[in-house]
Amino acid sequence: MKSSSARRLALVIAWLMVIVPTTNSAAQSMLQDKHWNHGSANCADNGDPAIEVYSYSPTSFILRQNKCLSYEAPFMYVLIGDERALLLDTGATENASEFPLYALVRSLVGDKELLIVHSHGHRDHRSADIQFQDAEGVTLVGIHKAALIHALSISQWPEGQGLIDLGNRELIVIPSPGHQEEAISLYDPQTQWLLTGDTVYPGLIYVKNWNNYRDSIARLARFADKHEVSAVLGAHIEATFRPGEYYAVGTEYQPDEAPLPMQPDILSMINAELQQLPKANEIELARLRVVPMNLMQRTLSNFFRWVNQ
Repeated sequence: MKSSSARRLALVIAWLMVIVPTTNSAAQSMLQDKHWNHGSANCADNGDPAIEVYSYSPTSFILRQNKCLSYEAPFMYVLIGDERALLLDTGATENASEFPLYALVRSLVGDKELLIVHSHGHRDHRSADIQFQDAEGVTLVGIHKAALIHALSISQWPEGQGLIDLGNRELIVIPSPGHQEEAISLYDPQTQWLLTGDTVYPGLIYVKNWNNYRDSIARLARFADKHEVSAVLGAHIEATFRPGEYYAVGTEYQPDEAPLPMQPDILSMINAELQQLPKANEIELARLRVVPMNLMQRTLSNFFRWVNQ
């Protein structure tokens, strides 16, 4: 990776020069066909920006972290209302010179109040929080259940819903524990996106609490049946376009990635499989595999969760 933070930011801003689709259906089609920056065989030669920016509309952006900064390459979402803006997740790198997330987000939202929420508390989705702490006009919502319930007006955890009002743009918050205890999903009626973090995405989905995950998927499936959902968008791509094939953990080069968007019927498909299982077991669908965590994985997860209390 090239080390100049100024050059990185200039490259990032250049990605904003994307022609904005004129209709929602055209926008969805372009997003489905979008080929994301996918790392390099030799990261020393990688010249992609630290953060790729996809302009879905003038008020809706998808960000992806460069895989040569973090193999996780998490996706982040910026949604802008009349009064304030939302950033969902802050990525896997703290250092602002390597990963200038705050500067980029400010370039997108201007001087609007900024609300930062996390799809869940794992470090690859909140490492750049430090760039936003104590910044003027920023509200950083905590990662634990009490903070989420209070800040997002969640009526009852996990069966109820919450609300984020951005000003003429209201997002619905759906508790989705299972992969992690405080996981949430967001629904945006403007784009009709259902943002599911690590609960549903094209890849290997590790589940810490199987019963909670099964209940969360059932809630999301019911929600999608009652609302117009154009796409289910998660926080990673780990699957290739070939069904049943996934990139190994730690991969920095993924030239054959599957598309990011998943159709809303994926939720009913996962739900149907989960309801048939008497106990935790793997589920294999075309572009995702649901895998229960083993004892060691759950123990490590509990340890890091305790450290971050």
